[in-house]
Amino acid sequence: MTINLIFKIAAVGILVSVLGQVLKHSGRDEQAFLVSLAGLILVLLWIVPYIEDLFETVQRLFSMG
Repeated sequence: MTINLIFKIAAVGILVSVLGQVLKHSGRDEQAFLVSLAGLILVLLWIVPYIEDLFETVQRLFSMG
């Protein structure tokens, strides 16, 4: 995992937080929820390959012994 990925996740978190607050204060709670959901899906798509590598590493580790 690179530091760039951590910075990208933090940037998405900040952006989603700000957009969510703006939308909630303007009475658009549904859009605020959709923005939060989109941010979560985006971050999960970035993290899934790393989780897959982790599971493969753990599987190789325990299959050797």
